[in-house]
Amino acid sequence: MSTPFDPGLQPERTLLAWRRTCLALAVACATAVKFAAEAVGGAGAVVLGLAGVALSGWAYVASAARYGRVHRRLVRTGAAPSPGVPVLALTATALVLGSACFVYLVHRVLA
Repeated sequence: MSTPFDPGLQPERTLLAWRRTCLALAVACATAVKFAAEAVGGAGAVVLGLAGVALSGWAYVASAARYGRVHRRLVRTGAAPSPGVPVLALTATALVLGSACFVYLVHRVLA
């Protein structure tokens, strides 16, 4: 990879922000397993947790790949591509985490 595109390093800051977000969601999904285990049982909670961590990992890898594409395109044309796949992966992770939280809350209210 060549030197960063701009002196402000905006693409690099964006990559770091994506990485922090992915890591935070992965930790939240792993933590949700503890609480979801009460509501859905051990295996269901583990599946939810693993799905969330896997989706978060996918977003992490996709954001790193996107950074490479953005950097190359900025160097060539000066325009950045749309975020696409990382946004989809983080949205899916948030939905899985939200589902786990919903199941936990419903179980707590109905129990």
